[in-house]
Amino acid sequence: MRIFNGGEQKIVIIGGVALGAGVAAKARRMSETVEIVVFEKRTYVSFANCGLPYYLGDVIKDRNKLLLHTPESLKARFNIDVRILQEVISIDRANKTVRVRNLETGEEYDERYDKLVLGMGAKPILPKINGHDLAGIFSVRSVPDVDQVKAWIRTKHVRQAVVIGGGFIGLEVVENLLKLGINVTLVEKANQVLPPFDTEMTIPLLNHLRDLGVRVVLGNGVASFIGDKEARVVRLEDGTGIEADMFIMSLGVRPDSALAQAAGLELGVAGAVRVDNQLRTSDPDIFAGGDIAEVLYDIDGQPHWVALAGAPNKQARIIGENLFGIGEQFTGAHGTSIVRVGEMVIAMAGLSEKAAQSAGLDYFVSYSTAGHHAGYYPDAKDMTIKLVVERKSGRLLGAQIVGRDGVDKRIDVLSVALSAKMTVVDLTRLDLAYAPPFSSAKDPVIMAGMAAENIFWGRVEAVYDVSAANGHTVRLLDVRRTDEVLGGTLPGAVHIPLDELRDRAPKELDRNVEWIVYCRSGQRSYFATRILKGLGFEKVKNLSGGYIVQQMRKEASELQLMAK
Repeated sequence: MRIFNGGEQKIVIIGGVALGAGVAAKARRMSETVEIVVFEKRTYVSFANCGLPYYLGDVIKDRNKLLLHTPESLKARFNIDVRILQEVISIDRANKTVRVRNLETGEEYDERYDKLVLGMGAKPILPKINGHDLAGIFSVRSVPDVDQVKAWIRTKHVRQAVVIGGGFIGLEVVENLLKLGINVTLVEKANQVLPPFDTEMTIPLLNHLRDLGVRVVLGNGVASFIGDKEARVVRLEDGTGIEADMFIMSLGVRPDSALAQAAGLELGVAGAVRVDNQLRTSDPDIFAGGDIAEVLYDIDGQPHWVALAGAPNKQARIIGENLFGIGEQFTGAHGTSIVRVGEMVIAMAGLSEKAAQSAGLDYFVSYSTAGHHAGYYPDAKDMTIKLVVERKSGRLLGAQIVGRDGVDKRIDVLSVALSAKMTVVDLTRLDLAYAPPFSSAKDPVIMAGMAAENIFWGRVEAVYDVSAANGHTVRLLDVRRTDEVLGGTLPGAVHIPLDELRDRAPKELDRNVEWIVYCRSGQRSYFATRILKGLGFEKVKNLSGGYIVQQMRKEASELQLMAK
């Protein structure tokens, strides 16, 4: 590839938000002489998309805080020619020009480029159903979008809202509408909120939404909107009608790749633009990144498409260097993400169990629950961690966490472990910061690694549900304390507290029966399995995650049955 040295050369960037503005700034740091032109069809460049729901809920009160740069500030600091309200409508790769339409005047003109960068991002999914164009239906993708929502809430005195879509943005919008005192109904076509997660891990969040007063409708899509000039009712696929003063569409996004496709560039997963590890498209003079482009997962080496903020900001720096022939490589991602609703936080990194299963991988899972800091220190909050592990090597493939405090710290540790291709054995050897207000001497990540390591080395045989327990050849053994059992138990379980097990098991338990042992979280039941093995019981298994996860899985199964 010809080295790009600047001088009289010109870089044209389509899209001026995270990726585009970042590429432009990095390119300027690489060369003071190269000409840089950024086209943005909307009003704003370099704004904080992820802050929009929090501006909606008045958590962020100053609108200007969302505007990281303006065309004027980019010109003053980086000498970048930023042209807003100008849309690139076609790319002529042979002549290396783009056709531009000025959206204010309608004028069209051609702009030459030596290197072109595609940073158009993604566009919201807005189905053309009956009534979709009525007033009172919004999306939250830009600053003007939120301005319109806030104005509608203020002028229409909104008391009831429907949020359609239970993904990350949808949930953040729900939380922030609640902060404004608005009653919210959440509608999600899938049988769970946050479809990328494994269903059982979303159950605590689902229950918390209901505790907050949110009406949650799962397994039901939107069929139409009803109203005169303004939408007043959303009709669901099963015929149910929900009245509200406002409706916010948050059905997800798709790569805004139509322009690239028309130019003959190769597309990949989900219609995203295919790029190599230097973020070049199938045309070596055109680069792409952010939500418009696919990325390789550094876990399985396969292309994926994820619309998250982390990758574009790193890719912008790499593209800015590679425009000048540096050859820097984007090593991939694994979809690390997190969201909070009320007091509940849920996060993931890498492959979910259902993704690993769909990919045909040989894996096992492990659950553990631990306090986010030392139990003797006040206000320790439980978090449940699920690990997805490659069976043969013990390598970590994915992690999910649901809890209240400290989830962000642990998912970042596990994300680094994924990048380093660490095994669950490696997790048990991590040296993590400890003081009682922050963690335990064995951090929840280390505890999760230990639980998974026991399965990996065959020290315990894990089971994940109790459907095999028939009361005859397979039975349940509850080793929790008596006070814990009073709060609920699994049907038909024999109860022997762990500290009494050595004395009572030889006299009270049938050695010919297979025993599935459980406690609250899976740790004490592991101890119990080792005791029983030592006493000569051969058929002993541990219920991974214990009573906590079993209840989560039970509710998840009920949701799946309802969806069918």
